[in-house]
Amino acid sequence: MVSASPDALLPSGGPQLDSTGATGRRARRGWVRRLEFAIPVALLVVIFGACFLVPAVLPVPDPIGGNIIDSDLPPLSPGHLLGTDSVGNDVFSRLLYGGRVSLAIAVAVNVIGLVLGGLLGAFAAYRGGVIDAVIMRVLDVLIAFPSLVLTLAIAQSLGPSVSHTIFALSFFSVPAFARTARAATLRLREQTFVTAARLSGTGTGRVLFRHITPNILPQLITFALLGMGIIIVVEGALSFLQLGVPLPSPSWGNMIYQGQQSISTEPLLVLFPSIFLFVSTLAFNLLGDAMRARWNVR
Repeated sequence: MVSASPDALLPSGGPQLDSTGATGRRARRGWVRRLEFAIPVALLVVIFGACFLVPAVLPVPDPIGGNIIDSDLPPLSPGHLLGTDSVGNDVFSRLLYGGRVSLAIAVAVNVIGLVLGGLLGAFAAYRGGVIDAVIMRVLDVLIAFPSLVLTLAIAQSLGPSVSHTIFALSFFSVPAFARTARAATLRLREQTFVTAARLSGTGTGRVLFRHITPNILPQLITFALLGMGIIIVVEGALSFLQLGVPLPSPSWGNMIYQGQQSISTEPLLVLFPSIFLFVSTLAFNLLGDAMRARWNVR
C-alpha cells in the first residue's frame, strides 16, 4: 500500500489562495493610498473652486458695504445663504472672499519660502565652507527667535496689510525651507552624478538647477504642502489680533475676530470661518502626508 505524501494532503488550491490573498492585500493598500491622495485633493478643489470660481460665475453679494438694516439675519434668509453679520455684510460672500485672501497669502508665503529658502539652502550646501557657514548662521539667528513672536513683532512694526502679512510670514518660512533644502543637498552633493558633472567643468548654477533641484524638489513640495496649513493658521492668528488683513476686508481670521464679539448670541459667525480654516488646514496636511508617503520623503 502506497502512503500519500504530505504534499498530497494539502488542498490543491493552497498556494494559489495565499497568492490571491497577498494580491488582494496589495490591491487594498493601493486603494487606501489612492484614497489618501484623492480625498484631500477633492477637498482642496472644492475649497479653491468655491473661493475663486463661485464669485465669478454666481451673483454673490459684495463682501463689504452691507446695509445695517439687514444685520444679523439668520441663515437661509432671502438673498443671504448663511445670513449676515452685525453690520449687514453677507456671511457667505465674506467666507469666499476671505478664503481668497487667506489662501493667496499662504500660497505666496510658501512660494517665497520654497524659491528663496530653497535656493539659499541648496547653494550653501553645494558650495560649503565659509559660504555655507555665513548663510546658515544668518538663518539660524532667525530660527533662534520664537517664530510667532518674530512674526508678531514684524507685523506690529509694519502695520496691518496683505503685503505686510506676506512679508512678516516669509521670515517664518524662508529659514525652514533653507534648512530642508540644505539637508537634502548635502545628501546629493557626493553622489556620483553630481561629482561627474562638477569634474566635467559644469558651472555651479547649472549643477544646482539641472542636477540638484529636480532631486530635492519633491521634498520641498511636500514641506510646502505641510507648511500651507501652518501659514493659514498663523495668518488667521495675525488677523484675529488685528495685525494681518485689516478690516473691513475679509479673511477667515478677522471674521473669527469679528464673530467672537457676539459669539454668545451669534455663534455661527465664528463657526463658519472656523470650519473653512480647519478643513483647509486638514486637507493640506493630509495631502502633504500622502505625497511624503508616495515619494518616500524623509
